[in-house]
Amino acid sequence: MAVILIDTSTYEQQLNEKQQRINKQFAKFNAPKLEVYDSPKAQYRQRAEFRVWHDGDDLFHIMFDQATKQKIRVERFDPAAPLIQEMMQVMMNKLRHNDILRRKLFQIDYLSTLSGEILVSLLYHKPLDEQWQEAMQQLRLELQQTYQIDFIGRARKQKVVFGNDYVTEQLKVNGRDYVYQQVENSFTQPNAKVNEKMLAWAQSLCAPLDNDLLELYCGNGNFSIALADSFDKVLATEISKSSVYSAQYNIAANNIKNLDIIRMSSEEFTQAMNGERSFSRLNGISLQDYHCQTILVDPPRAGMDELTCRLVANYDNIIYISCNPDTLERDLELLCQTHSISRIAIFDQFPYTHHVESGVFLKRK
Repeated sequence: MAVILIDTSTYEQQLNEKQQRINKQFAKFNAPKLEVYDSPKAQYRQRAEFRVWHDGDDLFHIMFDQATKQKIRVERFDPAAPLIQEMMQVMMNKLRHNDILRRKLFQIDYLSTLSGEILVSLLYHKPLDEQWQEAMQQLRLELQQTYQIDFIGRARKQKVVFGNDYVTEQLKVNGRDYVYQQVENSFTQPNAKVNEKMLAWAQSLCAPLDNDLLELYCGNGNFSIALADSFDKVLATEISKSSVYSAQYNIAANNIKNLDIIRMSSEEFTQAMNGERSFSRLNGISLQDYHCQTILVDPPRAGMDELTCRLVANYDNIIYISCNPDTLERDLELLCQTHSISRIAIFDQFPYTHHVESGVFLKRK
């Protein structure tokens, strides 16, 4: 049995080590002083995933030690938000003695919000029959007396939703509240408090800018919605269908009138901009109507492909959000041929790990 505790006394040291590492890695680009944005020291993750272990009549969450691959029983998980920690105990107490809901259960995923909503996904090695669905609906109705909670059951080629398959987060940035639908199994920033700091930082970059903004890899509209007020028009692209649907929902929920999102990959958009291909998805949208001097990119860990990188270099102002310093460094080798770094920051999205979220603002030389 284990409790995953955090020694919060080491927080400043681990953050300082990240700061020193990034300073050293990016010194060759003559970057200005690194801006550092910290995280809550504990209870900072709004999502968590656990395997489920069956031991006779007992049932519990487990994680695997990355070094030894040994399973660790998890009774409490300090990185998780308070609502997730509470729900972990509730779910085990409810499932442990429920033969219908516990049988063939092998994983539980939790997605919560600062605004008090939680979505619990249960993954099974069995079909989710009518008996299971009745038991699940009964549990949901019981827990809804206390919690803003919905459930999803997943099995092979099967997804059963009880309520919504998303939560609605509320983030406060520079005194304004923003609403974001966050769909199960879609990418969202896991550390909501650090995400608020990232959005505030991006707003500080864009406040003195004008004309239009282009964003690639926009996800559910996390950045483009928060930055829309700084520009005449915003055009954003995203390849994930579920993320595009969420982005459209979020545009309406936040009453944003100057933002269009199209479902295209960055590679496809580059081809469209270069006149190499035409796309029916651009019907009704004239790229020539946008006068974008600023581009924001938030690519996956692999960074940008070379063609996209060269497209990005055509813009006067570049905001590059990165979850991988190594691919950021690689892409800056090209971008810094035409641009110089005006501001650079790290955001401690993942405390006590080696992962670093970075933000770089580049201006044309």
